Amino acid sequence: MEPNSGRLPGLEATGPHMEPRATCSAAAPLRRQFRVLVGVTGSVAALKLPLLVSKLLDIPDLEVAVVTTERAKHFYSPRDVPVTLYSDTDEWEMWKCRSDPVLHIDLRRWADLMLVAPLDANTLGKVASGICDNLLTCVIRAWDRSKPLLFCPAMNTAMWEHPITEQQVGQLKAFGYIEIPCVAKKLVCGDQGWAQQARGQAAEGACALGRGPRSDRETLIHRHARDLLLEGAT
Repeated sequence: MEPNSGRLPGLEATGPHMEPRATCSAAAPLRRQFRVLVGVTGSVAALKLPLLVSKLLDIPDLEVAVVTTERAKHFYSPRDVPVTLYSDTDEWEMWKCRSDPVLHIDLRRWADLMLVAPLDANTLGKVASGICDNLLTCVIRAWDRSKPLLFCPAMNTAMWEHPITEQQVGQLKAFGYIEIPCVAKKLVCGDQGWAQQARGQAAEGACALGRGPRSDRETLIHRHARDLLLEGAT
């Protein structure tokens, strides 16, 4: 399935329900771009979604789309995210009859890599348990596990240190998903702790997977500095 001007086929009809986005260039690339699907959940770390997307778009031959949960929308302005944003409304509005496309299936086919950043405690628990009650968790449940899926936990330290968190992270890793570990820093609530998304590492990990031979990409995931969220509280 080839996207049209940054959109997946068949989504133009849902225009009034789509999140605002910048206009994509109509010029056709010389070769198929590496496609990264970013999932964003309701952690305060979603404040830096625009910065993450900007970092990804700096990489040549990388195409980016975003799937957002409803709660994540509280933390960023869609107008600051210069790529297509998909949400639960799009999933339900585009399907009217049996011949219509199913958005979460189209997205899992379209993407070469999925990056869930931030992954909040609520969505972590859902994914570990197989719950799929919104567009993002449906994409993850249907994900082709031959493709990389990176996840970046982000939650308060007290939540991170709860025993269930280690079990749930372990379950995701057992599925074959790749954890980008937390970093230690001051959180928005004032606590000092480990439960902070390594967003710079997330961006660089996804970028590394988007260039070079696949064998080299995997080894580059954790090589880059955690540069984006190490400044200021999150």
